[in-house]
Amino acid sequence: MKNIVPEQDRVYLPIAESNQVYPVGRVYCVGRNYAEHSKEMGDDPERDPPFFFAKDSSCVVPACFSESTLITYPMATSQFEYEVELVIAIGKGGRNLTMQQSREAILGYAVGLDMTRRDLQSQAKKKGRPWEVGKSFDESAPISPILLKTDLLADNVSKAEIGLKVNGDLKQISNVTNLTWSIEEVICKLSEVFELRPGDLIMTGTPENVGAVVVGDEMQAWVEHLGEIRVSVTG
Repeated sequence: MKNIVPEQDRVYLPIAESNQVYPVGRVYCVGRNYAEHSKEMGDDPERDPPFFFAKDSSCVVPACFSESTLITYPMATSQFEYEVELVIAIGKGGRNLTMQQSREAILGYAVGLDMTRRDLQSQAKKKGRPWEVGKSFDESAPISPILLKTDLLADNVSKAEIGLKVNGDLKQISNVTNLTWSIEEVICKLSEVFELRPGDLIMTGTPENVGAVVVGDEMQAWVEHLGEIRVSVTG
């Protein structure tokens, strides 16, 4: 059979210190998985079951460690906000995974930004509508190369500092230990509602103090032991 329209390009993330790449499938995001961010968004930070939303794989922008990555200020918004996140790359699929199976499902880790059109997201929330207009748009998920999991890295990441600066000024700072739902718990819960597949990415939530950026701003986002990415906003 012949395609009636050109096939869309697949998105790949490089594997750090390797010539291998990771073909991105689905991108799942966890809403409000740090208590202080839940509070600033007006929610109760208690351990209600985590909720999930998705970004299209085309939202992913591979961001390198060595130089700044450019993203374009998006259309239809005047409140373009950053959210630094620890990203999990899934290497083994499955449904209704146990905690042990969830650990084994992790291929590696990355640093990511869940860029958000906050004004559009807020309008959607007020009307009880889906969040895609505020979350799933072009270049809304810059993500670093993936560092493959080792036992030592897994232990270090579980208690790593996570943070973000804008133009050198510290905006977000926290620790992965402050996740309301741990990495493995998030994978377990997600696998109860979606059968996970190799190639899936999970953005695990952002700490407090999200905020807006404008054209010309540069963000520095990091997770301890995984490195730092720099992302600049262009017009």
